[in-house]
Amino acid sequence: MNGPVLGAGSGTFPARSSELLGFPPDARLLIVNLDDFGMYHAVNAAVVRSIEEGIGSSCSLMVPCPWAVHAMRLLRERPEIPFGIHLTLVCEMTDYRWRPLTSRAEVPSLLDESGELFSAARIPELMIRARLEEVEVEFRAQIESVLEAGLRPTHLDWHCVADGGRADIFDLTVALAEEYGLAVRAWLEPARRKIRQRGLPVVDHDFLDSFALDLDSKAAKYAQLLRELPVGLSEWAVHPGLGDAEAQEIDSGWRVRRTDYDFLTSSYARELLEQQRITVIDYRAIQEVWSRSRYTDRSSGQQDPVAE
Repeated sequence: MNGPVLGAGSGTFPARSSELLGFPPDARLLIVNLDDFGMYHAVNAAVVRSIEEGIGSSCSLMVPCPWAVHAMRLLRERPEIPFGIHLTLVCEMTDYRWRPLTSRAEVPSLLDESGELFSAARIPELMIRARLEEVEVEFRAQIESVLEAGLRPTHLDWHCVADGGRADIFDLTVALAEEYGLAVRAWLEPARRKIRQRGLPVVDHDFLDSFALDLDSKAAKYAQLLRELPVGLSEWAVHPGLGDAEAQEIDSGWRVRRTDYDFLTSSYARELLEQQRITVIDYRAIQEVWSRSRYTDRSSGQQDPVAE
């Protein structure tokens, strides 16, 4: 697990992402990214506390959600909090809905038969139906909404789907990131391979989605993962929430969020990071390297190989 970073068909890459970021070869780096910022109030409060009082290092903003305006105000008041845009084409809630920022007439392929965003259970159907030009319209609307609010994100990632759910959606997102000066979260192959082939940092190891963890043993599992964290760059996508009465009414995943919050804000988590000599970083360092690469590519006239 701690050997060279490999890419299928590409041989051995010269360095782990941790080294591309300027860290020594034996460094263990961890991004603790708090997804779903803006979803509802109890999530917003938990995200801020998990960063200011806990081990969270960054967050991802869901622009179409009803509490996104509140989340953006919190970010303006706290410019030190790094955040990405959690590009959203899915609404998994039954009784608490959000919709595209663009009009339904502009993005019909992104909507189900009732004119709503697809549920998480119907993501495969969405991936078949979604027209790339309509995905771009909606993604641009979400990015521009953040910029118009006077905020500057660090990266792009996606809600409910890894690496955009389709290769062409991933490539589109990377192109948008290039245009707007951002990084991109890439978790799976071949997306990670595409980024590595450009000499850019991306997670070196399998990602963690906290919704995949058992609730009853979650704290122990987190502790085990920290003790066993490999050399290189890793990322956790966690989903803190306060689990208050409102959350329990609208969100079937509130227990996942509450147990995440409890661990992230615990003294135990901070002590483990110190004991294991793990360095927690955020996407600002990755964004800086991506931005330097874009400047170098433009200066040398090189073609971007992402979509090749």
